[in-house]
Amino acid sequence: MSEINVTPLIDLAFALLIIFMITAPLLEQTIDIRLPSETPRAQEQPTGDVVRISLNADGELFWNQDSIAHDDLDQRLANLREMGDNPVMRIRADAQLPYQRVVDIMDLLKRYQLNRISLETQAR
Repeated sequence: MSEINVTPLIDLAFALLIIFMITAPLLEQTIDIRLPSETPRAQEQPTGDVVRISLNADGELFWNQDSIAHDDLDQRLANLREMGDNPVMRIRADAQLPYQRVVDIMDLLKRYQLNRISLETQAR
């Protein structure tokens, strides 16, 4: 027999592909936040650049994965607008936070005409 049997190698490659497809979305959620829930429905995934603004249960503010002060958010949004970018702004807030905290962030986004806003929730 002069040929190598590649069938087990292909099976291994598919198994690894499935494992990575399942674990990759789980690695994205590293900030401990209990999101509000909603009834599941078909969702359209936004395309282009995405910036995540997260608020955990203690009221700490995060820009993507970086912890920032509340005063720095205004400056970062101003810099984003000066560059001419209009990314999707995903707001993740803990379910126990007062609703006013989320509204304050949305007001800042509106002030800088960043109108591509997505509020993240978890399915029931």
